[in-house]
Amino acid sequence: MSASVAEKSKGASKTGWIVAGLLLGIFIAAIDNTIVATAIATIVGDLGGFDQFVWVTSAYLVASLAGTPIFGKLSDMYGRKRFFIFGVVVFMFGSILCGTADSIVQLSIYRAIQGIGGGALVPIAFTIVFDTFPPEKRGKMTGLLGAVFGMSSLFGPLLGAYITQYMNWRWVFYINVPFGIISFLLIMVFYHESMERSKQKIDWWGAGLLIGAVVSLMFALELGGDTYPWNSGVILGLFVSFVILLIAFIFAEKKAAEPIISFPMFKDRLFTSSTLAAFFYGAAFITVALYIPIYIQGVSGGTAVNSGLTLMPMTIGSVIAAMLGGILVNKLTFRRIMMISGFLFVLGMALLSRITPETPALLLYLYLATAGFGIGFSFSVLNISGIQNFDFRQRGAATSTLTFVRSLGMALGVTIFGLIQRSILSNQLQAGVDQSGSGSSLPPGLDLTQLDPRALLSDDIKANLPAQVIEMIQVALTSSIAGTFMWAVLPAIGALIAVSCMGKERALQTNKPNQK
Repeated sequence: MSASVAEKSKGASKTGWIVAGLLLGIFIAAIDNTIVATAIATIVGDLGGFDQFVWVTSAYLVASLAGTPIFGKLSDMYGRKRFFIFGVVVFMFGSILCGTADSIVQLSIYRAIQGIGGGALVPIAFTIVFDTFPPEKRGKMTGLLGAVFGMSSLFGPLLGAYITQYMNWRWVFYINVPFGIISFLLIMVFYHESMERSKQKIDWWGAGLLIGAVVSLMFALELGGDTYPWNSGVILGLFVSFVILLIAFIFAEKKAAEPIISFPMFKDRLFTSSTLAAFFYGAAFITVALYIPIYIQGVSGGTAVNSGLTLMPMTIGSVIAAMLGGILVNKLTFRRIMMISGFLFVLGMALLSRITPETPALLLYLYLATAGFGIGFSFSVLNISGIQNFDFRQRGAATSTLTFVRSLGMALGVTIFGLIQRSILSNQLQAGVDQSGSGSSLPPGLDLTQLDPRALLSDDIKANLPAQVIEMIQVALTSSIAGTFMWAVLPAIGALIAVSCMGKERALQTNKPNQK
């Protein structure tokens, strides 16, 4: 009897270390883009290349988006462990290279290497949890991973601000290395997966077409309106390239014996509704992480560190909801849990659209906590609902497809809502200048409507502006951010509609999937 107890204790300790390794892998992958976004101004100031800094984010995002479904498929074919380890090693290697970059071009290339590793970490981590734990524990474990995912995404701006303010920006990348080493060792030593494999062929045509389509779309969205006009031949050519490659990809996947993204999976109602919900949640959620720090720094007069701390109510709300969602999946249907999530998320975004320069801090915290609690459920519940109706040979593909679609939603959200925010801000500033006649009081050559919102209230610019102009900027900036949140209510409503279609299924109580 004592030997049995000791064996169980040893097994529990082993799985605990596995979870720790997965959590660290998710942490470094999820936090990377937000922490770099906070440090990008300092990086550009040091390396130069302001006209090319967009590639620092885009290179990582494109590589990660393109790699996610490919690694999910490969993990189904050859096992999770080797590709999680591969992801950690490549991510660390890319991080070290990023820290040594001497130019923006170098940094962008190294970020693409990072992105290849990041594309493997998150989806495979969630799949390993589903493979490793019995049904009654999957909810709790997935909730824990989801909580770390949400927490890391929101802690990024705070950590990035602290590192750039008190250390060197290169540590934004070097900090990944110790976490990556620990994750590597824990998974290498403690995770011993089943030798079950699925004999499949790699769909190289599908992979190539998918990468080409994603690259074309991301470059068109990143370059359009700034580097090139939207109606320019370059941007129109990229959009045409995206459409052609996407159509070719769909035809290739329908004919492929083992497609990268299996369209028959979308015949499963629960998977389809979960994936659509993930897309809409990602598109709306990213606006809060991006624009609340700008509001705090530009309107409330806080520092970058203050802006990160302001996101804490949202962080706490999302972590609690992710954990709670993981527990409730064994008690309630997926739809019931996610309907609560969707209503709270729509409410939170609607409340944030009402902010003004005079909004009290406590009220802002309440709005953020509401939105955070709403989004938190999606970090855990959707990763369970999206995968549970598939067997071992399809789980990696299912998880990576959902992760890919969520990341695509975030990428599109960044670009589309960025365009909306800049458009509103430019119109508001122009109207303010025309109405007040303050254009004559501006320093020669300074056009407020052409400045990035992060630069409008920098110390250098504020020193040369009269008080009434600063006040006008604050009102315009707040109006543009509130207007962006109002538009972001639309994808939040889209998420609510998607989860309402999830049916009456709940988490499995056995290892046998529902799918026939």
